[in-house]
Amino acid sequence: MILLCRLIGVRPSVRHTAMEVGRYMVAIMNEALELKIGNQVLEVGAGSGYHAATIAEQIGPQGRVYTIEFVPELVRVARSNLDRAGYSDGVTLVQGDGSLGYPDRAPYNRIVVTAVAPKVPQPLVSQLQPGGILIIPVGGRMFPQELVKIRKDESGRIQRISLGGVAFVPLIGKEGFDS
Repeated sequence: MILLCRLIGVRPSVRHTAMEVGRYMVAIMNEALELKIGNQVLEVGAGSGYHAATIAEQIGPQGRVYTIEFVPELVRVARSNLDRAGYSDGVTLVQGDGSLGYPDRAPYNRIVVTAVAPKVPQPLVSQLQPGGILIIPVGGRMFPQELVKIRKDESGRIQRISLGGVAFVPLIGKEGFDS
């Protein structure tokens, strides 16, 4: 993991890093995802690519990470970092409105959102397969915000669990906040 941090730990421009999620939150979110070898995971908000790389490491070459980013500059940064660190084979990076998910590769075993949404976007719940887990910060553009774990059981019923207060940048998009 130390090598991974060195390889991909390069941060994007100052205006984006001021609000970037800390590495400790990446670990908390990954633990809450209950990742397994071979999972198909959707990450909403690629940022620097670091979080996608940690997920790819945990799900192994049998799994796949799809990460969708709204900000074109961050897509370029993430792609460069993932390529340089050797994760481009295990991570597919797409530019687009992550609040709508990425239906082209759905359903997903796990979905993680790295920006706060005003409510849990229904397209993400729809793209979560039965038995799947969605981790998402929900709340106001500023505060209050809480990290929420959504578990979809085999019959499609949803269980919502609060994991505590957090502070994230807003999710921009049709199911998020206006830019």
